[in-house]
Amino acid sequence: MKDAFGMPQSLLVLGGTSEIALATARRLIARRTRAVWLAGRPSPALDRAAEQLRTLGADVHTVAFDALDPESHETVLGKVFTEGDIDMVLLAFGVLGDQATDEREPVKAVRVAQTNYTGAVSAGLVSARALQTQGHGSLVVLSSVAGERARRSNFIYGSSKAGLDAFAQGLGDALHGTGVHVMVVRPGFVRSRMTAGLEEAPLATTPEAVATAIETGLRRRSETVWVPGALRVVMAALRHAPRSVFRRLPI
Repeated sequence: MKDAFGMPQSLLVLGGTSEIALATARRLIARRTRAVWLAGRPSPALDRAAEQLRTLGADVHTVAFDALDPESHETVLGKVFTEGDIDMVLLAFGVLGDQATDEREPVKAVRVAQTNYTGAVSAGLVSARALQTQGHGSLVVLSSVAGERARRSNFIYGSSKAGLDAFAQGLGDALHGTGVHVMVVRPGFVRSRMTAGLEEAPLATTPEAVATAIETGLRRRSETVWVPGALRVVMAALRHAPRSVFRRLPI
């Protein structure tokens, strides 16, 4: 069960090698979390991530999980929940893709959409039902400011995040009053392996800053978290900018 400040004792990470997810896990272990499940495709990177968290004092397990195999999600995630209550599920998997390549090769574009949206819908619903059955817990969904309004430079990725964001908001409404808390996290440009080599956007942030915002959001029982917070105002303006103006912006 969570402590009086909303900090989870147990954590399931979907996307176990995500830099944001691991930064969040480290921060939560330093507070209260003692049991962690890292779900992802089996790899040396997943094993290294688990070992690093173990050195912090947590009991860490790895789970073979593939976002692109939704038919396996109920079985794979169901086994985790049979081990005991999960206080928090962090849905952190996703791919950026390559906009120029994906426009020319639709199959690759579909893979981005299936990973970021379809896979998340499946895993999110399975996790939400399990949390609801146990009567408590938080589902934290890593969205993106890219989903607020599609930009020419990354509209394939942005559209997948827009779908994920809308899904997570609706799921939060559906679970309101059940004891399950859904929190949508909208970071801006995050300096990470995923964005290595890309031109840095204004108000860029770090995995550690996103982790801090997630912790704060959990304590406050927030439903939406922007990282950094100033992006809320920026995106409100961009969302309502006339399309003819939006197209000319250097974004």
